[in-house]
Amino acid sequence: MSTAIAAPVDRLLYKPEEAAKALSLGRSTIYVLMAEGALKYIKLGRTRRIRRSDLEAFVAALPPQHN
Repeated sequence: MSTAIAAPVDRLLYKPEEAAKALSLGRSTIYVLMAEGALKYIKLGRTRRIRRSDLEAFVAALPPQHN
């Protein structure tokens, strides 16, 4: 009998703190980006969650830096 190890499920929604960790940013920076409308989020009751697709779109929209 083989035991299959389940692959971790990709997270669809992130808490602001988790999004900050995923983007290597501070938690307060995430809240500022949400307040400015630069990072989309949804409200579920009193909590805020950020869709994985919105995190990816935010990163994709960042302008490249040319030195």
